[in-house]
Amino acid sequence: MPSVTVRQLSAETHRALKLRAARHGRSTEAEIRAILDATVKPETSVRLGSLLAEIGQASGGVELGIVRDKATSEPMRFE
Repeated sequence: MPSVTVRQLSAETHRALKLRAARHGRSTEAEIRAILDATVKPETSVRLGSLLAEIGQASGGVELGIVRDKATSEPMRFE
């Protein structure tokens, strides 16, 4: 797993990180990882099918009128 070193972090910031980590019940390092993960994670994820449908509609695509079967089925058994 990649690692990053942050140099010249102010004492005030380091103290604030330690306090925040304690409030969340984790180490300072785990808190920093959580902050970074939350910061770079996209707010919404776009599903491929939705994206393709949007592209098709924007380009004047054709509505096929296909009704999707939403019923669940039993998994195959190989006995």
